Amino acid sequence: MSEAPGRPPLSGAAPSAASARPSVIQLVFREKGALYAAYMPVFSDGGLFVPTTRDYKLGEDIYLLLSLPDDPQRYPVAGKVGWITPANASGGRTQGVGVRFPTDEKTRVLKLKIEEILGTSISSAKPTQTI
Repeated sequence: MSEAPGRPPLSGAAPSAASARPSVIQLVFREKGALYAAYMPVFSDGGLFVPTTRDYKLGEDIYLLLSLPDDPQRYPVAGKVGWITPANASGGRTQGVGVRFPTDEKTRVLKLKIEEILGTSISSAKPTQTI
């Protein structure tokens, strides 16, 4: 049997128009306190809370362009929605989503960098924007 003529190979297939492009969000942390409030160590590979009024679904792709305090570099992160705080959430919590970092070496280094910036405050009892 041979391949049907005129059909492109599946490996080169373009994404369908039905698949929405993941959103790109620029996230700039100017101070350690804001980074602490957004960091989500509950995700094994790390993650960040992103305030947004846009509706997302769990598992949806999100790309972050992340800037950390006192660091001129911007870090691209291809994450997934792993947490949703809806509008009018209890306790006056900010509406938004938790973006779960992917399991890769580049992001593991970023997670360690964030935890180094936060230092001992990471185990603080101060409330954050999530848990």
